[in-house]
Amino acid sequence: MIRLAILAAALALATTAQAASFDCARARAADEKAICADRALNDQDVRMKLMYDLSRHFVPMGRRGQIEDEQIAWLKGRRACGANKQCLAAEYDHRIAALQLVFDDVARHGPF
Repeated sequence: MIRLAILAAALALATTAQAASFDCARARAADEKAICADRALNDQDVRMKLMYDLSRHFVPMGRRGQIEDEQIAWLKGRRACGANKQCLAAEYDHRIAALQLVFDDVARHGPF
């Protein structure tokens, strides 16, 4: 529990201190450009990426593969938003909520 609390605190701090989870100088797709141009979307992207990375370290191998598959599907959905900021924000909200469920499950049942 302490470990999870420390990671949650790191997550809260990191979302305000980083840039997008990808290199904005190399952004080519409309969704990436929109994320780089909008601070709120950028912050959501960083938060989601950190949650995604952390979640994979606290679950068994099979669940890890499922989270990775869900991430690939989510990225396709994000790409489909193009530059629509409302669509992008909604996609991030859904993905962050899904990853939060992973953290909640780990908190209830413990890692691995």
